[in-house]
Amino acid sequence: MTMPGALAAQTIVYAAARSRALGPTSALWHAVELHRPAAELDGACELTLCGALARVMTEEQWPTAARDVCPVCVTLTH
Repeated sequence: MTMPGALAAQTIVYAAARSRALGPTSALWHAVELHRPAAELDGACELTLCGALARVMTEEQWPTAARDVCPVCVTLTH
């Protein structure tokens, strides 16, 4: 029996995004939670899970195998 108003389990999809190096910080890979199909992403900057702005790279998957990954985004996606 399904309860009215019950929430169905939803899979959260993340995209990989690359930030720019600013000042003493280096460019990092971040996670962006997708709220629309990946085909609609146009390479613009999106807000990442950690709050940074980064350009979504549709050719990269999250989690990425790169070493320069944002530790906050890694924690928030697990």
